[in-house]
Amino acid sequence: MNKVDIADAVIIPNLPWIIGGGLLIGAMAVAGWIFTTWLRVRHGYPLENSWGKAVYPQKNEEMVERIKLLSQENAQLRAEIGSMKDRLIVVERIVTDESHQLNREIERLRSPAN
Repeated sequence: MNKVDIADAVIIPNLPWIIGGGLLIGAMAVAGWIFTTWLRVRHGYPLENSWGKAVYPQKNEEMVERIKLLSQENAQLRAEIGSMKDRLIVVERIVTDESHQLNREIERLRSPAN
């Protein structure tokens, strides 16, 4: 067999599959690049330029103000959770405590201080 026979017998009939496979591989590469970029942005990793250096997003006044407000809200929520934990400890103690001990403590609080 010579080169023309191989091209006519093997390559030309399978040319749509070869082209389709190449396009599929290219599309998968682009989709993978988009997915990894999305993951980096979602989890806060810096993006990279073509030379591998980190590219950080520009901060404007609106973003700085938004971060400040979120930080304040976070602090308030942490304080609220702390107070809720304290209340939960008291409620758990009341629920798990035997009734006669609870009654003694209530009566001790009701009696005048000596």
